[in-house]
Amino acid sequence: METQKTKFNFDFISMRKVGLIISSVLILISIVSISMEGLTFGIDFTGGTLIEVGYSESVDLDLIRQALSNSEFNSAVIQYFGSANDVLIRIPPSEGLNSADISNKTLTLLADTGSNIEMRRVEFVGPQVGGELKENGGLAMIYALMGIFIYVALRFQRRFSIGAIAALVHDVVITVGVFSVTHFDFDLTVLAALLAVIGYSLNDTIVVFDRVRENFRKYRDTSPEEVFNISLNQTLSRTLVTSLTTLLVLVALFIFGGEIIHSFATALIIGVLIGTYSSIFVASPITLALGITKEDLMPVQKEGEELDTMP
Repeated sequence: METQKTKFNFDFISMRKVGLIISSVLILISIVSISMEGLTFGIDFTGGTLIEVGYSESVDLDLIRQALSNSEFNSAVIQYFGSANDVLIRIPPSEGLNSADISNKTLTLLADTGSNIEMRRVEFVGPQVGGELKENGGLAMIYALMGIFIYVALRFQRRFSIGAIAALVHDVVITVGVFSVTHFDFDLTVLAALLAVIGYSLNDTIVVFDRVRENFRKYRDTSPEEVFNISLNQTLSRTLVTSLTTLLVLVALFIFGGEIIHSFATALIIGVLIGTYSSIFVASPITLALGITKEDLMPVQKEGEELDTMP
């Protein structure tokens, strides 16, 4: 039997049971958290007013909560925004008040909480607009997944398609689950990141599966497990280079891009890591478990073809 030389020689397939157990645990935690805790939707989806306030020195959040407690803004969510000098205030929709009224009244209420208070940013989203954004964002996710499912079904043999789709669902569920468990804000930027994660994860899986198909035809006397191992090792250097270079950019965005895109960068970092993992330990093992064989990928010989080629 002809052997294949590769830069790496890891036995990924022997670890498939461990990988599937880890994935099953993560998916279970994600589903339970999403079902019980839900997601902390950002102002894009809930509606309301977002106010960023800057202080000349560090401020105690309890002072701000106390200042707002006796007003109609007593249900506001208050948190630091990057440092102890910057505060983010999320105020639910208030009837009869526009963003200018809310920001002016908030600034007045905060007058005694510190000196040199600066109103840096005010964003307002109506409740109806927020509801529409949530609905349209969900539909965009569903349509994207449906389109990808159709593409994968046409692109690959049935068992490969199921493996690719399983890895895709795995990545989305775990990424959303992380946001549910950690209570990070889930807004439009995170939704955009999820759509990017879907494309990234599918691309990585397609590269592996294309190599598997080639090797099934090339090494006909090799077992399916060995073919998958050879293919995963052949594509590993490409996977690592792509993932690491992508992560370098995302980590730079997370550190230096400011608080506004933290959620976006976080979702992509999680998605890239999970997507790289799933192409090795989810998509391939599931395809193997479905019983893929080299006969499934051999070209079908037409009846009478041998007679046509005889001299």
